[in-house]
Amino acid sequence: MSNPLSIYNSLSRQKEVFEPLHPPFAGMYVCGPTVYSNAHLGHARPAITFDLLFRYLTHLGYQVRYVRNITDVGHLENDADEGEDKIVKTARLQNLEPMEVVQKYMNTFHRNMDQLNTLKPSIEPRASGHIIEQQELVRQLLRKGFAYEINGSVYFDVEKYNRKYKYGKLSGRILEDLMANTRELEGQDEKRNPFDFALWKKAAPGHLMKWPSDWSDGYPGWHLECSAMSIKYLGEVFDIHGGGMDLQFPHHECEIAQSTAALGKESVRYWVHNNMITINGQKMARSLGNFITLDQIFSGDHPLLEQAFSPMTVRFFILQAHYRSTLDFSNEALIAAGKGYQRLMKAVETLGNLKPSAASTVDIEDLSEKCALAMNDDLNTPILISHLFDGVKIINSVNDGTEKIDDKGIEALRKLFDDYVFKILGLRDETQDSKTDDLAEELMKIIIDLRGEARTRKDFTTSDRIRDELKKAGVTIKDTKDGVKWERG
Repeated sequence: MSNPLSIYNSLSRQKEVFEPLHPPFAGMYVCGPTVYSNAHLGHARPAITFDLLFRYLTHLGYQVRYVRNITDVGHLENDADEGEDKIVKTARLQNLEPMEVVQKYMNTFHRNMDQLNTLKPSIEPRASGHIIEQQELVRQLLRKGFAYEINGSVYFDVEKYNRKYKYGKLSGRILEDLMANTRELEGQDEKRNPFDFALWKKAAPGHLMKWPSDWSDGYPGWHLECSAMSIKYLGEVFDIHGGGMDLQFPHHECEIAQSTAALGKESVRYWVHNNMITINGQKMARSLGNFITLDQIFSGDHPLLEQAFSPMTVRFFILQAHYRSTLDFSNEALIAAGKGYQRLMKAVETLGNLKPSAASTVDIEDLSEKCALAMNDDLNTPILISHLFDGVKIINSVNDGTEKIDDKGIEALRKLFDDYVFKILGLRDETQDSKTDDLAEELMKIIIDLRGEARTRKDFTTSDRIRDELKKAGVTIKDTKDGVKWERG
């Protein structure tokens, strides 16, 4: 395949050519959210980063199986092996069932992802739906001697693993240093070593999420789910594993250890990590209390926001930085991103109205090659966007009459913008969305008026049919004391 993508492999610390295990198939596993609160701006970055990679691999001709998990059990407070499950804690505070919490925030997450125009993954498995696979992986590790059971819980023996393999390959940690600097933590004394991690935890009395097992009624450890589900859906060796840089240690390091110990080989060929969004130089995170939810960004309802910012402004803001660099939030940066995005959309509109000349004074082929080189160089979206703005200058120059372009050049330029702006960067023209919404409002007013006239005539057959047909089309109407209301979904 020509122009292969070169990605940064954080395991080898160098750039390498991406060559799928079974061309043209590519398997990609990405750690998705733990769904216990609304998605925030920090969640948008991995979602957009791996949506970009998914889109570009597909553009290059690969058949991609994109698996993004949902963590709905086993992720304890402070990413530790002790404490309360994050979802169980939220369920207790909100007086809900744990799975009710999961569904509530999954619905919000999916709605936000649709707003950001991220493509849906090929498979989106939940940890709670793969308890059998996780238990079998624990049994495998016990049989091979890399795990031990104590008091109904099962832990991974990091020291024993390190004697045969090397623990810390991904994050650069050295076990001997960890051993020297780690103190015993209260409540973890049942482990042989404090840096061992839970594969299965015995549930305390009254724990809401637990399953029967060979060892106890309990639940899987946080790290176990990704190994079990990636092996199930992508095989013992697959191409790309992704996630936020904050997951390198301990989550991904523990994944490598348990998968390698169970299979006798490493599962992942390329580890790809996006960097963090910061606010005043500090990582934006729920645990730090400095996060802004995506709904707040889109509505402007937050003390740190000067205005509302549209989903495509947020997407463009994130794409302006390389995925491995930090990205600092500010109103000024988002406002500038909004202006850049609008300039790009205006150029697309102008491009649609360009008139060809008999000859051309611009080189679109060279611009196209530069765009491809930027994406092939570790998804270098800042460079790609700078080249696209070179294309904007060409469009404006042709429109002003200072440059000329022929039919072939216009066709090439339209294809370049369609490929890179919309299909690869995943931007959407929100001005067209607004026009569509205005049209929908007008059409729904007509339909509601017609239904009202039918009800006035006591023609309930027609009024009910209108309501039922709208429901089939995904529109719900409600009769209230203030009139008829409608909503999508």
